[in-house]
Amino acid sequence: MSVLRTDRLLLRDWRASDLAPWAAMNADPEVRAYFPGVLTPEQSAASVAGFQADLDRRGWGWWAVEVAATGEFVGFAGLDPVDDGMPFTGVEAGWRLARPAWGHGYATEAARTVVSHGFESLGLAEVLAVTAAGNLRSRAVMDRLGMTHDPADDFDDPEVPEGPLRRSVVYRLRAGGHRFGGGRRGVSDAVGRGG
Repeated sequence: MSVLRTDRLLLRDWRASDLAPWAAMNADPEVRAYFPGVLTPEQSAASVAGFQADLDRRGWGWWAVEVAATGEFVGFAGLDPVDDGMPFTGVEAGWRLARPAWGHGYATEAARTVVSHGFESLGLAEVLAVTAAGNLRSRAVMDRLGMTHDPADDFDDPEVPEGPLRRSVVYRLRAGGHRFGGGRRGVSDAVGRGG
């Protein structure tokens, strides 16, 4: 079992009790505002099965995020290889939180922890983050992580239908470019792309 801890959060394996709040998150149009649509309960359950299979197989991936003080499931964060068919390769960091968890700094806290894990434990040379160009809250988390954006890397996501969500941005952070631990350093949350 692979567990990452921050000052306030636990990033852990998925539990059966996470399925209902995860499905509710993915059925929320505000949480899914920068995705082509909401997910059905079956699609959410299938994603959890895939996430846990990756964690079991390689020891890292998309972890469930829990508030340590209360045990409340609030979303997910993690690292995953970039999908085939994208115009770049590498390992992507991502996060997504339920609306009641927004505004507490959890996304930045979780993202810092997974990026540090990628560099310090997995030996990655670089971590990417990808989101729809208009997702300013997610981009603010990327900025707080110290990631850089080169407009030359912007692309039209082939997995997204034609429309305003298709244009995507790529942020990058090279190993050695981060100087943070897993503690709370940010003040707002975002809805990242991953998953």
